[in-house]
Amino acid sequence: MRIFLDTNVLASAVATRGLCADVLREVLARHDLIISNALLKELKRVLQKKFSVPSQLISGFIAMLQQDTILAAPIDSPGIQIKDKDDIIILAAALSAEAELFITGDKELLELEKVGNLKIISPRAFWDRLTA
Repeated sequence: MRIFLDTNVLASAVATRGLCADVLREVLARHDLIISNALLKELKRVLQKKFSVPSQLISGFIAMLQQDTILAAPIDSPGIQIKDKDDIIILAAALSAEAELFITGDKELLELEKVGNLKIISPRAFWDRLTA
């Protein structure tokens, strides 16, 4: 399955142990992980400012993501109205790469449920699907 993990999921996977780390491991092991340059830029900022992750760890994580993933570029804006305009660019990249799932903890994005063929679910919903 082609899966796009949102910045908040990736940041939590790096900075804390738990569900998001498990989701990342599962996606890397059994699915195609899709990322974008906009996501990597936002991820670096979040890991530095919110989680105070050392620069060397951030660089290593981003390098690993760039090797083991599909890099997508946004083509067309999905034409949705949400507060965080950066999220529109990230959703556009997921759509252009034909991702099937977009996994996020962002409540505004979760409320969309689906954009085109892209289903938007929480890390918990994804995990529950795996263990059902």
